[in-house]
Amino acid sequence: MILLIDVGNTNIVMGVHDGKKIISDFRLSTNSMKTSDEISIDVISLFRLNNLEPSAIEGVIISSVVPNVMYSLENMVRKVFKVTPIVVGAGVKTGINVKTDNPKEVGADRIVNAVAASAKYKKSLIIIDFGTATTFCSVKKDGTYAGGIISPGIKISADALFEKAAKLPRIELLKPEKVIGKNTVVSMQSGLVHGYIGLVERLVKLMKIEMMEDGEEEPFVVATGGFSRLMKQSTDCIDALEPNLTLEGLKLIYDKNKK
Repeated sequence: MILLIDVGNTNIVMGVHDGKKIISDFRLSTNSMKTSDEISIDVISLFRLNNLEPSAIEGVIISSVVPNVMYSLENMVRKVFKVTPIVVGAGVKTGINVKTDNPKEVGADRIVNAVAASAKYKKSLIIIDFGTATTFCSVKKDGTYAGGIISPGIKISADALFEKAAKLPRIELLKPEKVIGKNTVVSMQSGLVHGYIGLVERLVKLMKIEMMEDGEEEPFVVATGGFSRLMKQSTDCIDALEPNLTLEGLKLIYDKNKK
């Protein structure tokens, strides 16, 4: 079995792949202050909770956008699983040709998502990852990563309202039945969710225009990340929901590099 680890700014998502499919997935809060021993305790506990044995793990692959976590995380992998992890970065084969001004700036998670979506759909793609930040990635039919967009995540926007406006509460992010709110909570939900839907639809529209002007077919829009389900339910500009896209991409990259 292979352990797939995606380190995001908010959560560390882990998935166990048995060679055919992801059989279990779980997450930890991203905390750069934790030692490798503390992370080891958390991971072993999650394995036991999911009736998994650490000794069954044959290999580990990690993608990360949080460099400060990596020292402790890699040490945890060596202690608990007795293997050296593959870390997505320079020297790791992905099969994706990155055509940007500085390919090293492109987050590992965005490359991994492109690997998974390109392999699955074999089309021109717009990949939206609704995480701490929301990223929009343009991927050509031939698998070339052509660039993208980064915007504040919907939760960042909600947290900013709570932290910067003294009388506004922290709220649950739900799509309200009506746009015009009759109370503060619904008014905030409307502004955040409907406003964010507008952002997504506008950026997707403009990306499609530019990609098609460059000779691509109309892009297929794939969504992943923590708030992807909420967005998919709220707009018809998203064609497919892929909650495990990053983990699936990690498995494909592992297979390319396991030797």
